Amino acid sequence: MDISLRHEGPVAILTWNDGENRLNADSLERVNTLLDELEATGGPLAVVVTGTGKFFSNGLDLARFGANPTEFHATLEELERTIARLFLFPAYTVAALNGHAFAGGALLSCAFDYRVMREDRGYWCMNEAEIGLALDERLWSILDHRLPRATAIVAATTAKRFSGPEALAAGIVEAVASEGELLRHAVDVATRYATLDRSTLSKHKYLAHGDEAKVLGWRT
Repeated sequence: MDISLRHEGPVAILTWNDGENRLNADSLERVNTLLDELEATGGPLAVVVTGTGKFFSNGLDLARFGANPTEFHATLEELERTIARLFLFPAYTVAALNGHAFAGGALLSCAFDYRVMREDRGYWCMNEAEIGLALDERLWSILDHRLPRATAIVAATTAKRFSGPEALAAGIVEAVASEGELLRHAVDVATRYATLDRSTLSKHKYLAHGDEAKVLGWRT
């Protein structure tokens, strides 16, 4: 499982380098282990998560579940819990969407405080209506909580593939950048907010996202 961690000043950069960066028990365990490590640190902190190559994340590892069907629901619950955790994480978080963010990967991107997407390549897409894998109420609630409602409805009911500029116009991301500038933009934003008081930020995140986190199964 290739998810690495490095630091640039107060910014922790998690880089996912697993090809399609599929969500499964192993990848979610690795992400949460790194979040445990970061949460236990004191002082200034912000977190950037990005991928390499063509994908930020291509969603749930459906091929793996075909061979291990009992993992599906457990992995879905862990994804929901991880998203809830990121909503409430006691440091500012930034997603640098280097490539495609599909289905579960698109949902994961919603958990971050700030999202910047590559402007010239890659799509953000909730493709469940194409592949016949319906959202449940908890998964829908992530879209409804974090995106403009009209955008959430279009995303869920049309499987529209949003390019970077389209995602910016629709309120899915806060910024777009070229491939060469994407990570730099993310780190610069993270650095700007790394000195926020983490205790106060945590309380304000709970005010903003606490009810949604509870819907997703988070228990403090």
